Amino acid sequence: QVQLVESGGGLVQAGGSLRLSCAASGRSFSDYRMGWFRQAPGKEREFVVAISWNSGSTYYADSVKGRFTISRDNAKNTVYLQMNSLKPEDTAVYYCAAVISHGIGGNDPWEYDYWGQGTQVTVSS
Repeated sequence: QVQLVESGGGLVQAGGSLRLSCAASGRSFSDYRMGWFRQAPGKEREFVVAISWNSGSTYYADSVKGRFTISRDNAKNTVYLQMNSLKPEDTAVYYCAAVISHGIGGNDPWEYDYWGQGTQVTVSS
């Protein structure tokens, strides 16, 4: 079992940057593939990016490719999401997710077993 706590959300102007963090506690963090998802009001939860257990593989949604960067520090049990060139359409609650896997997987939220409580990101135009 793993517990996930996101932080770093906030209000930013279009074109700005934010860095989200997700701190994990519980069993060995390096056993987990980590992902970020987001959900805007009235919309389904949407895949953003995933990173494999050893950072060897990443998988980005087309909508964030080139603007967002995922990274992880297994020594600190933390995964990060650096978000640059933010757009109003990036506004959503961002969720960190985890699943025990050494692969990179796909973009389906049902692949993930553990979720954080979410952090709000609001991008103003």
